[in-house]
Amino acid sequence: MSNALESLKQYTTVVSDSGDFESISAYKPQDATTNPSLILAAVKEEKYAKMVAPAVEYAKSKGGSRDEMIEHATDRLLVSFGEEILKIIPGRVSTEVDARLSFDKQATIDKAIKLIQLYESVGVSKERVLIKIASTWEGIQAARELESKHGIHCNLTLLFSFCQAVACAEANVTLISPFVGRILDWFKKNKPDADYSGANDPGVKSVQLIYNYYKQHGYNTIVMGASFRNTSEIVELAGVDFLTIAPKLLDELKNSQTKLERKLSKENAQAAKPIEKHSYIDNESAFRWAQLEDAMGFDKLHEGIRKFADDAVTLKEIIGKQLL
Repeated sequence: MSNALESLKQYTTVVSDSGDFESISAYKPQDATTNPSLILAAVKEEKYAKMVAPAVEYAKSKGGSRDEMIEHATDRLLVSFGEEILKIIPGRVSTEVDARLSFDKQATIDKAIKLIQLYESVGVSKERVLIKIASTWEGIQAARELESKHGIHCNLTLLFSFCQAVACAEANVTLISPFVGRILDWFKKNKPDADYSGANDPGVKSVQLIYNYYKQHGYNTIVMGASFRNTSEIVELAGVDFLTIAPKLLDELKNSQTKLERKLSKENAQAAKPIEKHSYIDNESAFRWAQLEDAMGFDKLHEGIRKFADDAVTLKEIIGKQLL
């Protein structure tokens, strides 16, 4: 009998959510995702700390001010992790733009292009890379331009609100990452008395709504559930396009003999209750108002940006010390 992980792979593309590329091969995922927090955790381990020095040497060869060299080294380090991960997986790796650029469209575009150029300089095609961008108004508009004008594929992350998902689909982004577990975290904190088990999980419901909406209205954007707190959330989303899963939960699935049932499919989505079509991509005020009205989505988006930004700063401090 196959394990739960192999069972899941029948319906859903499994992605590893980790910067620990040595552990990724054990789960045989199609793709992998990283973020500043995962890279920071990795470089704190002795086996990965050695990757900082070559990035610093690269930055020194580029020259510039100390801040510019730290930026060069950080970008090179992110690409180095992605490069190593791509030696293990057959698909694509996601590399994240600095969260502090989340409200600057042009800076996000410039950083994305630089990261892709770095990948190409080490022989990695842009077709194997997804640039991760926070799903702010500016981030979505940046991704829209990157996809249409530069052929750079994007993963819109920190997605909590339905309006973000709608605008991303309208922008024709390659993939979105709704954060299931962080949605559950907010509801447990702010409305602690409800039953959030199984199919009642608000993060699960959010992804189901987005998936059904996309399939009903013919959008090609991939829905990739992310940020899970338990395997129950994963079980309830079996059949969604992609799921990016941390090693701990991948291990639980691998060691479980449970056969998963498909919960989501294009056919079921199209047969479900019709969802009214919305549009936000060319209406900034409507987008911002819809996001503001969703207290959970607004809170978690900005909290997530702050957390990723803090970890990016800490990573750069580690690099800065080596520059000395």
